[in-house]
Amino acid sequence: MSEKNKNFKIKTAVLTISDKGSRGARKDLSGPVLKEMMENIGAEIVYEEIIADEKEEIKEALIKIADQKMADLILTTGGTGFAERDITPEATLEILEKEVPGIPEKIRADTISITPQAALSRARAGIRGKSLIINFPGSPKAVRECLQAVIDIIPHGVKILKGEITEHQNKHKN
Repeated sequence: MSEKNKNFKIKTAVLTISDKGSRGARKDLSGPVLKEMMENIGAEIVYEEIIADEKEEIKEALIKIADQKMADLILTTGGTGFAERDITPEATLEILEKEVPGIPEKIRADTISITPQAALSRARAGIRGKSLIINFPGSPKAVRECLQAVIDIIPHGVKILKGEITEHQNKHKN
């Protein structure tokens, strides 16, 4: 972690969306990958939950975490594919105040050469209140690849949201 990020902690929530995981029928492997990678850059995991692929449950969890200011960053894993019960992007879109399309665009652009199926991801990202929300796929391998694509830009976005830096400070000097 760079010197200027040493005292900056990103309060992070990890929300796993999985019918089988929520029933205890499958061990969550992708949530721990998100946690480990974020902890490696100094993030503090402040909330974890596994919920079913139910739109209202997903919306309620995202709203609760964001509106109660529990986390600066909410990472979801699961429910971004083509299966009938994959509705994480729809639930996310319904509660966002601002969409941030560049994050999933960068993830797909960076990972498509590793896995052509990355083009099938329907993941979304955006802002609610002072929380940045990013959807990730449900497989541990895909989560690792996708988070790696954006992990370096997340702290900057969170700092802007928290008011620690302003947009005019972000301009490159020519």
